[in-house]
Amino acid sequence: MAGIPEHEEKLGDVLLQVQQDLRLLKCNIEQINANDKCATLDIQALDNAIGRTQSSIRKHAEDYLKAVNTQQLVLPTIEDLPKQTVKTHKWKPSLESLPDVHSQRKTFHGALPIGKVKHPRKMSGPVEILQDTEAKGKRFLNLPDDDLEPAVQASLLCMSVQHKIMSLQPRKNLHTSKRESDSISDKESKWQMDSESSCVRKPREGHPVWSSSTHSKASESMDQRDMQTTTSFVIKGSQKQSVEVSVSATNYPFTIMKGQIDPMARDFSHFKNSFSVCWSSVVDALEALNKLLRDFAVPLAKVNGERLVELCLKSDCGWRTTPSAAVLFSVLENQEEVLGLVSRPGQRYRGERGTETAAICIQSCWRRYLARTAYMCHCRRRWAVQVISLSWAMHAQRCRVKRALQARRFSQLENYRSRAQHLAANWKHIRSSKRTIIHIPSLGYSKRQRLNTRRYDILQNIQISRLCDVRDENVEVIYICPMHLGEDILQCYTSLQKCNGADTRTSQASSCNRRFIILTPEAVDHFPTHNMCLSTLLKYSPHTLKRIKHLIQGKQAYIVGRVGHVDDLAVADELDVPILGPEPAVSQLHSTKSGGRRIFSVAGVDVPPGQGDVYSLDQLYETLAELMTLNIHMQRWLFKINLQRGGCDTAFCDVCHLSCYNWALQRYRRYGPDLWSSKWVQESVLHRYLDDIPEWLAHYAQPTKTSRFLNWSSFLKTFLRQGGVVEAHPPSASVTYLTVDILLEPSGEVTMLSCGDQLHGSCFPDAVGSTVPQTSVHPETLHSICMRVAQACQQHFVGYISVGLATFVDHSTMEQKVWAFNLDIAYSDQLAMTQMLLMTTGGTLNWHTGCLEVPVKGKCFEQQAAAEHPVVTRYAVIGIHLFHSNLSMLYHNVFLKVCKVHGIEFNKKQKQGTVFALYDTSDRCSIGMIAISEDLQGALVTFAQNLSVIHQEISSSKKQGETNFKELIRTVEDVLQMIIQNKKQLKEKPAA
Repeated sequence: MAGIPEHEEKLGDVLLQVQQDLRLLKCNIEQINANDKCATLDIQALDNAIGRTQSSIRKHAEDYLKAVNTQQLVLPTIEDLPKQTVKTHKWKPSLESLPDVHSQRKTFHGALPIGKVKHPRKMSGPVEILQDTEAKGKRFLNLPDDDLEPAVQASLLCMSVQHKIMSLQPRKNLHTSKRESDSISDKESKWQMDSESSCVRKPREGHPVWSSSTHSKASESMDQRDMQTTTSFVIKGSQKQSVEVSVSATNYPFTIMKGQIDPMARDFSHFKNSFSVCWSSVVDALEALNKLLRDFAVPLAKVNGERLVELCLKSDCGWRTTPSAAVLFSVLENQEEVLGLVSRPGQRYRGERGTETAAICIQSCWRRYLARTAYMCHCRRRWAVQVISLSWAMHAQRCRVKRALQARRFSQLENYRSRAQHLAANWKHIRSSKRTIIHIPSLGYSKRQRLNTRRYDILQNIQISRLCDVRDENVEVIYICPMHLGEDILQCYTSLQKCNGADTRTSQASSCNRRFIILTPEAVDHFPTHNMCLSTLLKYSPHTLKRIKHLIQGKQAYIVGRVGHVDDLAVADELDVPILGPEPAVSQLHSTKSGGRRIFSVAGVDVPPGQGDVYSLDQLYETLAELMTLNIHMQRWLFKINLQRGGCDTAFCDVCHLSCYNWALQRYRRYGPDLWSSKWVQESVLHRYLDDIPEWLAHYAQPTKTSRFLNWSSFLKTFLRQGGVVEAHPPSASVTYLTVDILLEPSGEVTMLSCGDQLHGSCFPDAVGSTVPQTSVHPETLHSICMRVAQACQQHFVGYISVGLATFVDHSTMEQKVWAFNLDIAYSDQLAMTQMLLMTTGGTLNWHTGCLEVPVKGKCFEQQAAAEHPVVTRYAVIGIHLFHSNLSMLYHNVFLKVCKVHGIEFNKKQKQGTVFALYDTSDRCSIGMIAISEDLQGALVTFAQNLSVIHQEISSSKKQGETNFKELIRTVEDVLQMIIQNKKQLKEKPAA
């Protein structure tokens, strides 16, 4: 440590001596130029002076570096920082002794390396980083008037050495005080002033930092820089002009040929000499670039030296790791050409060790292929194992759930059967005592049918008139509603219960309102668009079930459903009450069109010619050909789908369009009715029918309602999937359809509850209303048919059934025929509306006379009642499915007021008029209407007039809306014309 100040003092003396020698040398040169312009300089003297200076500086620099390397640097403790500070020796040359040459400067052009970067070095002790300003393009140095190359070169050399030595001085302390930092800044400012006066460069920011471990490299770099004389000056007399450093370009470019650098090339030598200070960092980059160019056999590469050095210095980690190809190619001036060559397929294999690289690549690709193939095989097997295990787990879980559901449903079925036996054994007692009827008007259709049905909740709520069962004093009704009802509907049915055909002041009328409750399952809000049947919604509504349990606790109760579903058993098992109806499986079996024909065959009633259980196309053709051959006079054939309810899922085809029909009629007339029953006579016609029926059906068969099925092909798909029935249409232009509702009581008794002639809308087989009581069939004939059907049904189930009949006059015998064509095992819409009719009028249906008997109390009827009977007959026209889209524009209370203004209301005293059934609060497009009058003709006229008035009130010329009012009015007019013709015929017969 003691040697450092001594060396510092000697080094300062040497530098002062060098400056003094240079000053004297400069004065001598000026004197020579002033005295004799033609005199020549003594170059040998200059060389000797420069040599002495170099050797002296080198000697002292080596001594100083040796002293620095041998010293032991110890960091001071934090507490002793103020005590261990050592004053830095400053070099303060007198500024007055230096000549003022500021005004005599000229520009000096020279290309200098790019600065303003930090060159990372491994530090062995504390160092001080001197800042250097960035040099871009050319730099100019001002010289005095006499442009002397040796003097300037010597001056530059001395200042460069001085700058390097200052950078080598280590800091005495890592934490200097403010005073010391001020002294350092003063020294730097003076050093800059001296540099300007001596026409040399200032110290730049980001200059390379040296440590004590790099003194050997520093000395070598100084020797190389001192020996290089790449700058030349042109001296032109005593005139002032700039001296420019002669370099080929500012970017220090050099060329690499075939991945090899020519060390003797001028451009590379100039680049190497210019950046000798940081050459150790550049060497690694050059080696990597050369290897890359050799690998890709690049013939020519032009390197931007300045960019290469900049990349080397900017890298924080240096070139210790192999740089990427993109970074190396970015320093090339012909980068596009090189990249175009490198990007060629197979270019890598044309370079150095290309054959070996290609072999390695091939081997690696093949090994990778083998490894990937094995891995993919392993992945497929693993995926297969996962799929198999997951599938097996899911299958096992499904099996467990399926077994649990089967066990639970079997238990529910067993409980249903045990409760049904108890209901049958105690039915007479239950009917005669107080009881609670839980009405669940659920449509347990299949999922496909439910999702394809519009306004499913409204269809289920059409039977809201079941509330009228409270006309029996012993009955309490719990009605499960599939939607939330508004106050207007509740008020309407509350006022309806007060009628009951009696005086409202009686206790019976006042107690009706307390004997019915309307409940809506909470699951309705959770499944608004799923079209679930009402039993399923009630099954998933625990609060509603709990309330029903509370209401029926300690009472005789049973459930009356509609279309059977398995969830009916779940609800009954949860409530522990019996169901007045068949099992769901039995109901679905016998409610089909084919099942109905089987029941009618067992009952021995007349049915249309036909065949059920048709499931294939060939079976359809063969059955139809056989039926048409046996019944050659039938003009229309119907095709009915098994599982569909109503008449809209029906198609028809007329025989008149069959090409061979006239030929078949000729064959029939030729052989006559007696021989026509022989098989050999029918064989030729049968084969002809089989050939022509497919084309006949494809061209002329059509669905009855195109909104349900667009054409025959779409209908045929559903027909063959679900199965169906082929049967003949009645051979008459005047056919009357009627519906009879029967209750098969658990005790074995049969009760006829309702009967009416059907009214049809746009879809002919589908009934939208009826006239009650029926007038088309004699009551005894009707009673006989119904009893036989009921007895056939009692062998399989109990509950409510609805029998569809068709009556017409056979023109061959001129006798009335009645065909049974439909059987529904359910509580029908007509029965629900009939209950409302009986509730309103207080009457009863007499099946022996076929009349609706209504008790009437009033002054005009007192004399008649005393003389004959206290009852009168009434006729009613019931509209069940009345639809008009414009009804939604009026609220129910406004609609009823509008009808009342036009006289459309019910007269409680005379027991005639109009009663409305309201179904929903939100849509309000569907309503029910009952028109009651003294005779059938008056009821039909009232019904048609009501429809016409309502249509005119809610419609305009521009907005007619969608409705079935018009078709129903036409149907009523046809019935009226038929009634008028029948009356005329009755009047003409006695006269004849």
